[in-house]
Amino acid sequence: MTSTPEPPATEPGDLHARVKDAAAARGLEIEIRERPAARSLVEAAELLGILPSGIVKTLVVKRSDDTYLFALVPGGRSISWPKLRAVVGVNKLRLPEPELALAATGYERGTIVPIGSTTDWPVFADESIIGQRIAMGAGAHGYSLFVDADDLISAYGATVADISVPEEARD
Repeated sequence: MTSTPEPPATEPGDLHARVKDAAAARGLEIEIRERPAARSLVEAAELLGILPSGIVKTLVVKRSDDTYLFALVPGGRSISWPKLRAVVGVNKLRLPEPELALAATGYERGTIVPIGSTTDWPVFADESIIGQRIAMGAGAHGYSLFVDADDLISAYGATVADISVPEEARD
């Protein structure tokens, strides 16, 4: 089994430059805000002054052929694996180990965002984020990125579909 080389360690400033440069290259207007660490989704939303559903998790999902995709799922919801598999057109998907997610994107879990990823994996966005200004990972711990969801979807040619379920109704 071959191992994937780890990307070099980077400082928050380097990551912010990568995110900002990638956003500019796609014509995306973003705002990056520093924020204290939060112990929960509700606490993070309070710190940012938004509803929990306004925080969108970027989940890296691994396909059986060792390629990846991004799933954008709003706070308080989780991936519906049957729905996502149907939209992607495959019968097997999974969340990769943290080191594989880092190798696939250049970002640590909890900071992942499609913007500036080391590879432009396909993006699948839950339809519930349409028309919203959302907060998401900013590439470094202690920061959040704000962007208009519709602009992000357009800039990345994201597939928009019903791919989530409320967390209490997990598959």
